[in-house]
Amino acid sequence: MTAEAPVAPALPHGRLLPVTVHFDDLDALGLLHNARYPVLVERAWTALWNERGFGFEGDWEAAGDSCNAVKELRITYEAPVSRPGGYAVHLWLERLGTTGLTYGFRFCSSDGAVTYAHGTRVLVRLDAGTLRPAPWSERFRAVGRELLRSGD
Repeated sequence: MTAEAPVAPALPHGRLLPVTVHFDDLDALGLLHNARYPVLVERAWTALWNERGFGFEGDWEAAGDSCNAVKELRITYEAPVSRPGGYAVHLWLERLGTTGLTYGFRFCSSDGAVTYAHGTRVLVRLDAGTLRPAPWSERFRAVGRELLRSGD
């Protein structure tokens, strides 16, 4: 008799991306340091946008929609992560405005079943020359709409 891999729960919205917690991400108590959660979430978002053709290659003028800044970050820690290994980040958009967006996230087990932390982050698209808010491109908005959370 062979054991089958557990089936990941169906996501009602967004995407589940794998991340890795390394030994040096843990604090003196052997827990994932609180400041590492946002870094791992950012890496997951970067991977998601890169696979859709959006990225930063060293030139802010050419960066377009990748030229953005964080306005707000909120995170709630639900359960400690106490060992290195494979985990996941569940990502989605809560709101997609003209110059800003709010995304939601869950730091979770690799199958998405256990939530360790969750939160939101607000980004503002910037004009590279003035650093003032600028509108998202239509291409970015089209991809973003695919990630919007419905009223579920």
